[in-house]
Amino acid sequence: MTTANNLLHEPLCVFAGIYLVKITRSEIAAQRISVILLVDQITNSVRNLHCFSHQKEANNTYNCENLGLTGVPDTLPNTTEFLEFGFNFLPTLENTTFTRLGDLIFLDLTRCQINWVHEDTFQNHHQLNTIVLTGNPLIFMAETSLNGPTSLQHLFLIQTGISNLEFIPSQNLENLESLYLGSNHISSIKFPENFPTQNLKVLDFQNNAIHYLSSEDLRALEKTTNLSLNFNGNDIKGIEAGAFHSKIFQSLNFGGTLNLSVVLKGLQNSTTQSLWLGSYEDTDDKDLTSAMFDGLCEMSVESINLQKQYISDISSATFRCFTQLQELDLTANHLNELPSGIEGMKALKKLVLNVNIFDQLCQISAASFPSLLDLSIKGNKRKLDLGARCLEKLENLQKLDLSHSDIEASDCCNLQLKNLSHLQYLNLSYNEPLGLQSQAFKECPRLKGLDLAFTRWYVKGPQSPFQNLHNLQVLNLSHCLLDTSNQHLLTGLMDLRHLNLQGNHFQDGSISKTNLLQTLRSLEILILSSCDLLSIDKQAFQSLGKLSHVDLSYNNLMGNSIDALSHLQGIYLNMATNNIHVIPSHLLPTLTQQSTINLSHNPLDCTCSNIHFITWYKENLQKFEGSEDTKCANPPSLKGVKLSDVKLSCGITAMGIFFLVVFLFLIAILLIFSVKFLLRWKYQHI
Repeated sequence: MTTANNLLHEPLCVFAGIYLVKITRSEIAAQRISVILLVDQITNSVRNLHCFSHQKEANNTYNCENLGLTGVPDTLPNTTEFLEFGFNFLPTLENTTFTRLGDLIFLDLTRCQINWVHEDTFQNHHQLNTIVLTGNPLIFMAETSLNGPTSLQHLFLIQTGISNLEFIPSQNLENLESLYLGSNHISSIKFPENFPTQNLKVLDFQNNAIHYLSSEDLRALEKTTNLSLNFNGNDIKGIEAGAFHSKIFQSLNFGGTLNLSVVLKGLQNSTTQSLWLGSYEDTDDKDLTSAMFDGLCEMSVESINLQKQYISDISSATFRCFTQLQELDLTANHLNELPSGIEGMKALKKLVLNVNIFDQLCQISAASFPSLLDLSIKGNKRKLDLGARCLEKLENLQKLDLSHSDIEASDCCNLQLKNLSHLQYLNLSYNEPLGLQSQAFKECPRLKGLDLAFTRWYVKGPQSPFQNLHNLQVLNLSHCLLDTSNQHLLTGLMDLRHLNLQGNHFQDGSISKTNLLQTLRSLEILILSSCDLLSIDKQAFQSLGKLSHVDLSYNNLMGNSIDALSHLQGIYLNMATNNIHVIPSHLLPTLTQQSTINLSHNPLDCTCSNIHFITWYKENLQKFEGSEDTKCANPPSLKGVKLSDVKLSCGITAMGIFFLVVFLFLIAILLIFSVKFLLRWKYQHI
């Protein structure tokens, strides 16, 4: 029930009709609400006074955000199902506010300055599934305000000034699955006795004022199963012994808590799949000790995140209670090595060591984690030496991320990847130059995905470095400064489906008839954007019969380059931001047989020399994306006009017909006088 105490909330400042809520740095890092969106809405000087319609299959979705509305506009159809109505002005919600929209499934009322939600506000909305009241300074919610929906599942009350859970009406919440209460003033998670929690799957209390958890507080959650419970940003300082006893959770988040030993001790005899104990960039580092993790021995957990923590006395004993873990995230833990002699970590399947300070790959003591399937050492803060055979004990490893780690190797990569025969995904992007041997990945024959983007590499031998990768399906070679004149560079990639060559350059800006792509007969997606291309030979892609997606954007191609795609049908073709002025009429059949085309940001001629294409374009608008930016560049009088709005008259005008008639008339008179003159002259000389 609502009491007088519930009506008193911390006052919010009002400026220009917008409520400004104080947000801490940790809230910015963790809160789901986008402050950037609010700023964009405030500073947007051009407002569309009509709701935007988005048809999604059979659903009617409308966006009426930031239009200064005080009620539902008459133009909004009664069949609306998904309505984004945020950043308007609705201080009071009554049972007549949305009564006309009986088919609503999703309703977003973010920052509408709502103070009062009266009885039976949603009584006619039986299908309503989600209500978003984020950022509204709520003063009163009637006990029956949420009555009506037969299956209300998701309720967002973030930044609404709530200080007590009794403020939330409990009627008609039997089917509630998600309750978001972040960034409020809640100090106790004790629900009213009759509050239905049995179906809750997500309960979010992040960035509140909760510092102590008692057994009584958690009693209301006894009937929940696989609940995700979020206390991120609350700095829990105490948990009553036994409060979590025998309770089972999907995930528990205690991010930002300074004293982790309190949390781990309080979670004794509980079970959770995921436990988040990380910190944030704007939080001062606090040294952890190995003894703090003793509480893990008394609980069951599969995954732990210790992002941006620092264990001052790390040793093999630190991991004594980690033996049941399947996933461990030690991102930004100031680690320069993992201790040798770690025992019992045979269950660990995923290890994240991003943003640490290793000097060599061997310093991670890979042999301690023999069952590892996924290893990430991304963004290492020091130049990472791959060493030799450092990972050979990880014979089951399937995914390896070594990107952004300043790796440099002159003779890569078989010795470094020794015994990784099950590896399927390898990321070496954003590193220093690599010298690749012939068959550089011979130790990883099962590779399906390889990312070398922004890593300059060169081949140390006559053969392709990818020659044995018959299972490779995705290859990212963007911005690698490739020697594209080497026609054998991609030999052996029999099953390659996706190739990204963005930012590489071809000799003389042209892809010739014979090129490095000819052997890729299974290729489906080809990205050649930003390659400074000037032309493409008509036969260049002739062997690539399975292409379904071709990206040639951000080049300098002319319209005649389209001829290289004449053998393809039903593809997505992106030729945005090129140098296309005119598309000859004989190329229109090639465009007709494609599914989606993007020609935006090209200097198109809107003259009679291009009339056939312009006419065809208007008849096939459904094929084009980026139509708003497909505009004329010439003549100057039509510069900036959308191609779909151009109207040309390229036949003979009435004035032209007049002058033609006059011209023919004069010719006829001249002819008559000439004949008459000749006859007279002939008669005079008989």
